Amino acid sequence: MSEERFILDVIEEASAKRRADRRRFMRMAAGAGAVGGLAMLGACNNDDDDVIVIPTPTPTPTSTASVTDADVLNFALQLEYLEAQFYSYAAFGTGLSSSLLGGAGTQGSVAINTSATDGAGQPRQVRFQDPIVAQYAREIAYDEIAHVTFLRNALGSAAVAQPAINLSGDANGAFTAAARAAGVVGSSGTFDPYASDEAFLLGAFLFEDVGVTAYMGGVTLLTNKTFIEAAAGIHAAEAYHAGLVRTTIYRKGLSTTGSTLIENAGKISDARDSLDGSSDLDQGIVATVNGQQVANLVPADSNAIAFVRTPGQVLNIVYLNKASVTSGGFFPGGLNGTVRSSAASG
Repeated sequence: MSEERFILDVIEEASAKRRADRRRFMRMAAGAGAVGGLAMLGACNNDDDDVIVIPTPTPTPTSTASVTDADVLNFALQLEYLEAQFYSYAAFGTGLSSSLLGGAGTQGSVAINTSATDGAGQPRQVRFQDPIVAQYAREIAYDEIAHVTFLRNALGSAAVAQPAINLSGDANGAFTAAARAAGVVGSSGTFDPYASDEAFLLGAFLFEDVGVTAYMGGVTLLTNKTFIEAAAGIHAAEAYHAGLVRTTIYRKGLSTTGSTLIENAGKISDARDSLDGSSDLDQGIVATVNGQQVANLVPADSNAIAFVRTPGQVLNIVYLNKASVTSGGFFPGGLNGTVRSSAASG
């Protein structure tokens, strides 16, 4: 409860300022003679302020003096453990094979909801109502499992074990703590990402954008050309996943009963933004242009370039903590390896 209260305090403190200048950005033609240009996009979250141009966000510098390529890949591997386990349970009702979990450091288990969706003792699995969403979930699950396998093979004996992961939507689960802090549920409510198609999509949204920005930052820390190419390839796959999730939420959110889905995605975006520092980086899936709500399916700067998070900023989000800590949230025991501290972003 103390962790949840801390998160709520952090977001409450930042919310007034952030709602005044949320996600104002515009896309414009690069040259004065460009024909037509691009549409100007305004702030989302029902902010009708005039559109202004902001510069490309510059993330907090991260010292790389003692960080090796293996450290960077092991950091990425543990984010892949997180995503692969979530999608595997959601799509198939089972976690990763034990053959993919061992390695250096302390191996941990995965905390899943204590009750089963079907009442038959099965682990948590989404009972999808939309067959298209079910297909998306299965494809992403296979991709994330393949990423874990690839990174473990690339690292060989240097690969770290899967740390303890909390993927529970129970009262004390990480998903519930994140949802309460974001205002997706009330202070005593729970958020079960396995309960419905829409809940699953919000759970996926919480992770996917973070994965894209993490790889964007991680590539800059690598020195081996082969590793750089591989990380860039995984980054591209994660971007496809994120775009798919954002598009699906937007499509479902346009229905007469789905507007809350878009609103909740915006709340999650605000919460991530409150945790990763003072820069206004994160973006929801809608924007407001001249009083009209339009899609914002590609979170990017004024040059349509995806933004970057440092490893410390990524850990702020998955640890659900704005301070410099080494554990919490979805990784209750922290990460294995060298890169394991979140950034002090207060």
